[in-house]
Amino acid sequence: MTPEPDPPTSNSAPSAHPATVPLTKEPEKPREPTPPGAPEHGASPASLTAGEPGRGHPTHRPWSARRLPAALVASLVLVAAGAALVDVVAVRAGRPAAAWRRHLAAELATRPVDDVWMLTGAAVAAAVGVWLIVLALTPGLRHWLPLRSPAPGLRAALDRDGAADLIRDAAMRVPGVRKARVRVRRHRVKARADVRFREPRQVKDDLTAVLGDECDQLALARPPRIVVRVRRRTD
Repeated sequence: MTPEPDPPTSNSAPSAHPATVPLTKEPEKPREPTPPGAPEHGASPASLTAGEPGRGHPTHRPWSARRLPAALVASLVLVAAGAALVDVVAVRAGRPAAAWRRHLAAELATRPVDDVWMLTGAAVAAAVGVWLIVLALTPGLRHWLPLRSPAPGLRAALDRDGAADLIRDAAMRVPGVRKARVRVRRHRVKARADVRFREPRQVKDDLTAVLGDECDQLALARPPRIVVRVRRRTD
């Protein structure tokens, strides 16, 4: 019995070593020209708002949690309600009412409405109520300045002291300024500078321009009014 001959080798048979295909890079598509004034792709959000007063979305200050007033009011209400509840339970159990409750009931029943102590207590209660209403309707956190936002749902704020430091550094770069003091408020920036050389009028004009540019770079949601005062120091 003879072995069968091997089948003839065909050129289409797979080889033991796979053939390698050279990798080629597809030609890149030409980029469309960017229209003038449009932001480039990949630009940071800060670059879209900083230095451009008209750009960005308006934002507001974040609302304060009001932890201290809430804790104070809750503690007073808890103490008063707890004392009254304990006394009512004691009376229901057959014991006499507490002296402080009997005295308070007698005073409220006998004193006239125009009494000094009654008017004082009413004024204090009204002041506390107005204070609580103001706390409930205002955001608080007056030490923070809202910034312009590149997106509708994004909020950012800058501390007043940090803004004052940045503006003071910009003021010290003006030629002729020896010392600068800056105070930042919600709607106004007050700067006082001591002039060592140059004319005070020229230094004031330069300071106004530099501080205006610095406030634009801070991207504040409400651009403040800049007030600059200079004085010459000879010592």
